[in-house]
This record gives sequence, structure tokens and C-alpha cells, in this order.
Amino acid sequence: MDFKHLRRRCEARLRELDVPVPFDAPAFCDELARRRGRPIVLQPAVCGKGFYGLWVATPDADVIFYEQETSALHQEHILVHEVCHLLCGHEPLHVADSTALLALVPELRTAAVQHMLQRAGYSTEEEQEAELLASLILERQAACAPERPAGPAAAALNRRLETSLAERREA
Repeated sequence: MDFKHLRRRCEARLRELDVPVPFDAPAFCDELARRRGRPIVLQPAVCGKGFYGLWVATPDADVIFYEQETSALHQEHILVHEVCHLLCGHEPLHVADSTALLALVPELRTAAVQHMLQRAGYSTEEEQEAELLASLILERQAACAPERPAGPAAAALNRRLETSLAERREA
């Protein structure tokens, strides 16, 4: 795979996106769903070891499962990564019956679902493309994010660090 070509392709996709500032993954998904005319349902789940997210297409909507037992930052990355599969035109896992899919949610750790996920695995290039585009989106978000004012705890920590570093320079 040609990484330079992949990066150019992802950067071109990024230029076409309207990424909200400050970034909000659910709002980003809502806007994308509105533009596509197809709902995107964000579904937290206990996914299990080594599996953090999954994009599933039903007749009615695109459903993105994401690990609920992880940090908010990791959840955001998982959501953006799965949406990037959609943005890149990759193939989702298809489920014919929405009701059956929703019945699977509490059981995502079962062997049957793990087997289904393995059959729907993406190629390495698709995973790399989704991961690169997700990283570019989140990198843009970080660069454009307004600075947060430091609270009293952060100010106190900064003073302690400055004092400690000043003492080391004098020694």
C-alpha cells in the first residue's frame, strides 16, 4: 500500500467535510446523517476484549456500536473511526432485520456475534484508511479547539511545576 497516496486521499476527504468546532462526535454524526438522508444510530455496548466498535447497516439506519466501558476520549475516537468507514465507502456488516440487531446488543460478547464480526472484517487498507481519516479529523479538532481556561487546580499545579523547575535550574 502507498501511504502517501492514502494520506492524500484522506486529506482530500477531510477538505470536503464540515467538522464542527468545538468538535462533538454525536453532532458530527447527526449532520452526516442529515446530509445522507439516512439515520446514524450511536449505540453504546459492552463489546468485549479486542473489539471496540462496529458499523452495521440495517434497512432503516446505520448503527455504530461503540465500547461503553472506556474513556470518553476513546469513545469519541471509536465513533469517528467507524464513521470514517462510512465516509470512505467501505462495506458495513449488513443485517436484514433491525429488531434482530437490537436483540444482539446485550449479547455482543457471545461467540456467535464474534464469529459474525470476524466474517465482516475489513482489509488492512480499509482499517488504515479509516484510522488515518479519524486521526486527521480529531487532529483538526484539537488544532481548532478553543483554549480552555485553567481552573484553580491547574494554576496551582503550574505554580508547583514552575517552582520545582526553577529550583533545579538554581541547583
